[in-house]
Order: sequence, then structure tokens, then C-alpha cells
Amino acid sequence: MADFEKLKKLCQLIRYDILTSTTEAKSGHPTTSLSAVELMTTLFFGGFLKSDLNHPKGVQSLNNDRVVFSKGHASPLIYSLYHAAGAISYPELMQLRKINSDLEGHPTFRFKYADVATGSLGQGLSAGVGMALGIKLKIKNEKLKIDREPRIWVLLGDSEMAEGQVWEAIQIASHYKLNNLIAIADINRLGQSTETMLGWDLETYKKRFEAFGWNVIAVDDGHDIKQVFQAFSQIESDRIRQSQMESDKTDYIRLNPISSDKPTMLLARTIKGKGVSFLENKEGWHGKPLPKDLLQSALKELGKVDLNVKGKIEVPNSKLKIKNLKFNENCKLKIENYKLGDLVATRLAYGDALLALGGVNEKIVALDAEMSNSTYSEKFAKKFPERYFEMFIAEQNMMTTALGMSKLGFIPFASTFAAFLTRGFDQLRMAQYSAPNLKIVGSHCGVSIGPDGPSQMGLEDISMFRSILDSTIFYPADATSAFRLTQIMANMDGLFYLRTNRKETPVIYGEKEKFKIGGSKIHYSKIRNPKSVIKKSNNFNALIIAAGVTLHEALKAQKELAKQGVETVVLDCYSVKPLDVQSINRLTKEIKNVIVVEDHYPAGGIGEAVTDVIVNCKLKIENYSHLCVRKLPRSGSPEELLRLEEIDAEAIIKAVKNF
Repeated sequence: MADFEKLKKLCQLIRYDILTSTTEAKSGHPTTSLSAVELMTTLFFGGFLKSDLNHPKGVQSLNNDRVVFSKGHASPLIYSLYHAAGAISYPELMQLRKINSDLEGHPTFRFKYADVATGSLGQGLSAGVGMALGIKLKIKNEKLKIDREPRIWVLLGDSEMAEGQVWEAIQIASHYKLNNLIAIADINRLGQSTETMLGWDLETYKKRFEAFGWNVIAVDDGHDIKQVFQAFSQIESDRIRQSQMESDKTDYIRLNPISSDKPTMLLARTIKGKGVSFLENKEGWHGKPLPKDLLQSALKELGKVDLNVKGKIEVPNSKLKIKNLKFNENCKLKIENYKLGDLVATRLAYGDALLALGGVNEKIVALDAEMSNSTYSEKFAKKFPERYFEMFIAEQNMMTTALGMSKLGFIPFASTFAAFLTRGFDQLRMAQYSAPNLKIVGSHCGVSIGPDGPSQMGLEDISMFRSILDSTIFYPADATSAFRLTQIMANMDGLFYLRTNRKETPVIYGEKEKFKIGGSKIHYSKIRNPKSVIKKSNNFNALIIAAGVTLHEALKAQKELAKQGVETVVLDCYSVKPLDVQSINRLTKEIKNVIVVEDHYPAGGIGEAVTDVIVNCKLKIENYSHLCVRKLPRSGSPEELLRLEEIDAEAIIKAVKNF
């Protein structure tokens, strides 16, 4: 039996903590935290959440339920819950939002009980989808027998339901029958500046979620502990028999049978600012802590608070005995039979590499936004269908779902057209605050894709990924480098971006060629010797820095210029971030004319990256030219478009001769 009196005391303590911690911080969101107190207190301490607080993350945490606060601005509630559980001391709680505290204004990975950072609204449910998929995959692949499947609980705010990503997540959760995913919707009616679209219209919310294939439980009073407890009890039992519901004399909840193969939405009508009369259902208080004089009035309303009451989060009974997934880190993958001079698209080589990696590393999963036959992730999908997840045309959800899967120990590769990754940039921006292990692949980059036209051309993607603080960017020019760089991505933690081309390009590197993060390849006129050192006797007219498609244009230009007696050095900067600063520094000591040529817009691309090196290293060069996409692109053949944008061999030759 539930101890309702103790739950009420815990709610009182948590309200006290929310109010005092935000007033001490002089900032925060007390009202949006107060509205969900009964919901989350009942989840945490009513026996429904199963989690070992001593092992919140890592391999030993795989038995745990996960909690995601999609409405991340309710962080005072999160921290107060863990204080009530004895995991955070009251002095620690009073450090909310302080520079040396892990209790930040919105949760990040620094908080040991948060798997993912939230705060940019609308993303938490997608992270929950990824975790729910990850749990099911582990259980299925390892044929585990358990009494209770770990569950993912996601707290949603009603305002964030205006975000399209929420509905992307709702659709995909239904598609994959994620019955271990439970969303808790805090319907408190008020947003930051106005009323939400539906206000307290639970019936319309209910119809919408049911139409998307979810179980829905509606709670008329989200502050009535008994109603909330009954709702969670209905979720906890996989299916409530109709006879049991008919015999239940309470009229708290509009009960519906729980389908065992659907995700569940708990809708609760709540009041923003609940517990403090002058805050309840009042506009103008969002994101505002109480000043000290009003705090005393609010605490007086709370009445006598038992500061010593403690809640207990139940430890999972079932133990997932996770075996070590098959992973041969030192395996030398055999590259597909790429012969020097063969025309092979780097996107195809990525597909080959992903397929090969899937055979030696069971941690690898692949996600695609219905582009798998263009990105060539379909190769992996056909061989390892249980580890491939079709995300359909919903890039935002795909990014955060991949992040969620990574938190279960998987290594997700998510691919689509480079142009469409811009839709998921906020999701990638937020991922950097979650200690991500994500591998993103963007194909069909630049004007070189040809006749599809500008809407399909990724021309902003390098800039986008360069702006993320701890990211690595690879841009291979041939199949061999694409294969090896994909392998590096799989073996290294972090957020990686691989830029691949639609256009077929010649294989220029042999199977034994080595590649590394921060590396490059040097091409000299007539011969190529990566180990060569420039001698003063050499008279090179220009250094041409390129990557991907434009590297081949640079090599064409180099060959033609050599015939005319003009010697150049071409640098393949396949590692765009970090660049090979050492090689650029060494080369520019002897070569004072530098050209950067890239299939990307001028802002934020390789040209700006090289400029940073020139400025920061105080390199003394005489002439610098940046060839890139400066005209609004259009449909045409790849050759026509490279010529139009003046990033082809002819344009490079002209630039060198101008020097």
C-alpha cells in the first residue's frame, strides 16, 4: 500500500526546496517546477521508478529506469527530488546555478543523474526514444530473460508540444512499439508569455495522442496524490482488465485498457505555481524566483515542513547480465577492392566501411532519414537489420534518438543528405552538452551533386560542424580515405562528421595508406611522396589546399601547370577539423602563395579554417586566394557547376597564374 501521507510530506519538502534554492540563486524557474511536484514525487517515491542511485551511469546502470526532463527548465524540481532521495545535500542544493556547481540552470552531463542535456525544448522525448530502442535492442540481441524491462520516463511540458520534433518522436515511438517508453505531460496551461494552444483541454490532447498510436491515461487533477498514484499503477501493470476497471468505484481517471505494444502518455491537468496562492495560474512569473520577502509568505503557506523526511527510490530487482558485445578494436578491416584510378563515390565507400565495421563491432547501430539507398547505409541495413533503424524524413528526431542510443553504450552512425543536417543543428548543438558519442554522415555535399539543384546541396555543413566546440570533421577525397576515416570514427569517442560526395572520384590512395585525426596528404608535381620535406632548392609557385571533390580539381590543375613549368604543391586536408597545422606551417615557410579551393560557401568553411591558422601562427605569406561557392547555385551538370562557381581546375590555374 502506498504511504500517501509520506508522499504528501515529500511534496511539501520538495516545494520548500524549489522555492528556497531559486531564491538563493536569484534566478530559475520555480513555477514550472511546482506544477509537476506530485507527478514526479509519486514516480520517484511511490515505488514506480526503479533505479540504483549508486550506479546512475555506465554499464552497471543498464538495469535502471531512465528519467528525462524534457522541460529542462524545471531543473529545481529535478535537484529537489534527488535531495529528497538523499543523493544531494541541502548545502549542495543551495549552490544551484553557481559557477562551481554541477546543478546548472538546465541539466547537463555534469549532473550525475542526467543522461542527456535538456533545455532547448522539444528534444527530451527523442532522447527517450533512443534509450527505449537501446534497451530493447540489448535485450533482444543478447536474448536476456528479465522480470521487468527497464523503462524510460520523460517529463514533457505542454508548451514544448508545439515543437515538431515532439511529434516526430511520438510517431516513431508508435512505429517501433516502444511500450517501455512513458511520457508524462504536465498540462499547466501557461507558457512563458501566453497560454498554450490547447490550455487545459485534456480531451483534445488525448485524441491526438491516441490517433498517433499511444496509450493515454488522463488525470483530471495532477495534484491529487491518489489520482496520480492510480495512474502510475495502471501504467505499471501491463494491462488493466476491463472487469477490474468496472469494479473500481473511484472516478479519478478516465481509464482505458493499456495496450502492451504501445508507448504510454500520462496527461495530467496541473496548475503552474501550485502551492503558493499568489503564483498559482498567474501569468508573468515564468522564470522568476521569489524575492526574499515574498519567499517568507510562500513558505508560511506551505506550513510546517518536515526537513528530515526522506524518500526511497527502489533498486531494480531484475539484473540485466550484459555480456561484452563483440568488438575487435585491433581488427584490420580489409578495404573493398578499390584499385588506383577506379571511379568510386566516397558515399559508397562509407557504406562499405559501415558494413565491414558491423561485422566486427556489435555496438555499432545505423540510423538513416529514408536516404539509405543514397547514403549507402542500406548495405548495413540488409546485413544487420536488427541494428538498423529507419528514422524516416525526420532529421531532428534522428539526431537526438541517436544520442539516446549512445547513452546505452551503442555507437550510432546517423546519415542523410548534408543539406538536411541543417534541420538537426540545434539537436547537435545540444548534444555537445551530453558528452556525445555520435557519428554523423552527410552525403551529396556541395554543388558537385549536379542537376538536383540548390535545395539538395550541402553548402553550410562544414561551417555548422566547425561551430560545435568539440567536433571532428573528415572530408575524404577518395574511397580509400573514406573507408579508413569511417573506421577511425568507430574507434574513437566523440562527435564526428564525415562529409561524402555523390560524384564518383578516382581512387588515389593505396590500401596501406594511413590516415589520422589532424592529418593531411601532400601531393607534389609529377610524383607524390607524403614523407618528402621541401628543400630550399625547390621553386614552388603556390600551395593549393583542397579536400573532397576540389582536391581532384587541384590535382588536374597541378598536372597542367607542371606542363607549363609552374610547380605547385597540393595539400589534401581530409581532416578539416582539426587541420594539419604543422604541415601548413612547414609548407608556407617556403611557399608564399596560398590558394584554398572548396565546394562550400565562404563563411565557416575550409578557407576560414586555414585563415585562422595563418593568423594564429603568424604565417608570413604574400598572396592568399579563397575559391569557393560565391554565386547562388542552380541545376546543371557537376562540371558545369564547378565551372560556374570557379572552383574547377581551370579556375585554380587562373588563380595560380595571377600570383
